[in-house]
Amino acid sequence: MTQLTETVDGSGIPADVAGAGQGPGRRFTVEGFAPRQDGRARERGKELRARTPRERHAEFPPATDRPTAVRAIEASNAGRLAELVPIRLGRMAATPFAFLRGSAGLMAADLAVTPTSGTVAQLCGDAHAANFGLYGDARGRLVMDINDFDETVPGPWEWDLKRLAASLVLAGREIGADETTARRAAFDATAAYRRTMRTLAKLPALDAWNAVADEQLVSFAQAEDLAEVLEKVGAKALGNTSARFAAKSTVRSEEGGWRFTASPPVLSEVPDATAAAVAGALGPYVRTVPSELHPLLSRYRVQDVAFRVVGTGSVGTRSYVVLLTDHREQPLVLQVKEARPSVLLPHLARAGHPVAPDDHEGRRVVLGQKRMQVVSDTLLGWTTVDGLPYQVRQFRNRKGSVDPAALLPAQLDDYARITGALLARAHAHTADPGVISGYCGKNEALDEAVATFAVAYADRTEADHADLVAAIRAGRLPAEHGV
Repeated sequence: MTQLTETVDGSGIPADVAGAGQGPGRRFTVEGFAPRQDGRARERGKELRARTPRERHAEFPPATDRPTAVRAIEASNAGRLAELVPIRLGRMAATPFAFLRGSAGLMAADLAVTPTSGTVAQLCGDAHAANFGLYGDARGRLVMDINDFDETVPGPWEWDLKRLAASLVLAGREIGADETTARRAAFDATAAYRRTMRTLAKLPALDAWNAVADEQLVSFAQAEDLAEVLEKVGAKALGNTSARFAAKSTVRSEEGGWRFTASPPVLSEVPDATAAAVAGALGPYVRTVPSELHPLLSRYRVQDVAFRVVGTGSVGTRSYVVLLTDHREQPLVLQVKEARPSVLLPHLARAGHPVAPDDHEGRRVVLGQKRMQVVSDTLLGWTTVDGLPYQVRQFRNRKGSVDPAALLPAQLDDYARITGALLARAHAHTADPGVISGYCGKNEALDEAVATFAVAYADRTEADHADLVAAIRAGRLPAEHGV
């Protein structure tokens, strides 16, 4: 099972959270709880600057053994369904921002040689600007947070922040923003991260865990110009449900049940043996869901299974949708998605942050998501299908997202501040916000450095994207566009 590299009593709690000395009065040692508290977290963070000055985060040293973009993509296609690889490459070739979305492993190789403070947090692993969005909680209320955790693993918090910042520069360039505006988005995302971490460090632990409520997010991030966009996205998300998907994608079968209607290549039928294997894997999945939800799931029966292509980086992995109905034939759609090892793992080892592989990648994804989100899908779980690990979650759980590459240039800055604040909130669940805040400091040194890195990395991504496009045109790589 994956754990943070610095732990207390094997509990998976970061050592930073544990503090550095016991307080007065009675002294207890309880497994899973911090054995010491000294209130010096911020000072410890400041001390880390001597090891890695904040200005060094502007550095982007070339990795001596960096693969070419084409070779990295070819390597990342290993184990994927060959017939879907052209769709993946077509999506990545669309724009430099789309290329970044599908190349988390290549960026991790680059980040492995960049400076870090040494503080570890649970990472999203793919924290680009399009991986933030809205989703419904158990009562249908909308929550805004990070929403993709395929690559989640413990590592340097700076890796997530730099990926976010670089993606904002690329999104800015795609929407026609000038270089000052694009760089400013990276700068302000970092500043929002720093200020949010400072706010969380001042709060009691329980308050910090639940801080920055979503209804206050716009005002907290000073993102009033984005309020109308978020309102429209939220209204659309409320209608993005299993029932709506089922209404569009299913028909009554001759036997009286319900079946998915194929819409290739995105939604396609699967052989009976595959459908039976996926449906049968839901039994072990139920055991990974909290026991109080078992009676709820027992009220549904499986109607059909189909294959559905998803995402950009995930294209080519095995992903199924399962249609279930209750006693009133109301639908619930679950997604059963293959969980591959995090692409960050080999590069974390090179960077001096080795992480033991999890013995079930689906569990790694689910536990990482629960560690980072304030509210997670109640039906998150994992299972195994034909020997491969999968994560299971609700499909179309009132999900909505802001496409940063479709914003107006004047709105990019607001979106950057929101995503920076959300990333800080997520990291603060597994790393002591006092330590990170102490390191980040009050001035703009880190903001300037990360913005400089982001511009340089955006340039690198544009060159990588051009190499991919050239390889496709030369016939070295197959690509199917517009899917």
